[in-house]
Amino acid sequence: MIRSRTLALIGTIAAGTLLVGYTAQADPGSRTGQVESVSPALAKYDRERVQQLWNEDGLSRRDRGLVTIAVLISNGQTTELGRFTDRALDDGLSAAEISETVTHLAFYAGWQNAKAAVPVIAEVFDEHGIDADQLPERDPELLPQDQEAERAREKSVQEQYGSVSQGVVDDTDDVLFDDLWLRPDLKPRDRSLITVVALISSSQRDQITFHLNRGMDSGITDDEVDALLNHLAYFAGWPKVFTAMPVIRDVLESR
Repeated sequence: MIRSRTLALIGTIAAGTLLVGYTAQADPGSRTGQVESVSPALAKYDRERVQQLWNEDGLSRRDRGLVTIAVLISNGQTTELGRFTDRALDDGLSAAEISETVTHLAFYAGWQNAKAAVPVIAEVFDEHGIDADQLPERDPELLPQDQEAERAREKSVQEQYGSVSQGVVDDTDDVLFDDLWLRPDLKPRDRSLITVVALISSSQRDQITFHLNRGMDSGITDDEVDALLNHLAYFAGWPKVFTAMPVIRDVLESR
């Protein structure tokens, strides 16, 4: 029963990406001109700093695309989501990875933020000729799970929160960690990366330690954390990054 419900939830987003149309995004040239007409200083920073992030070391262009899509979805900011999705596809992020990112962030940034991204991404997929055959299966063969680590996590969550909401505890186990995190079309390292992005974007410090450690165990490096924070300073804002940095510093120092 839980498995069927999980698949229905995931399928709603992952398979529905191509089903909705959307008004075309403005082309980059008109966007730059419009920003210039309102704020020449913003246009200067955008041209000389933000657009140059993709050329910097620390994070690959593919990862920067993934991170940018994640922060825009997490914040419900769809205005430029199409442009950055198109760019991410050109930089090597696959349609299946983008689809799984939307699905994953429904759980970590809110259902409506994920659904708001669907029509924008659907238009980009349509322009690239991406069809259902290139999207993840509703019911794929799941990745193997570290049973010992998972039992420890389940025990800890049950002891802390079972008396508060057993429903949340059960779905955390059955829907998230026994299903969503094991879907193969987005690597565990990337799931951790976009989860950390969602937490920073919403100023949720409490779970950063767990998810950043999990991500670093899956391959995220110190240099990538450095570059991630620098990237998010522009796309999520300085205050949110500085709110997260004490927690992230503690994680880095403890490893």
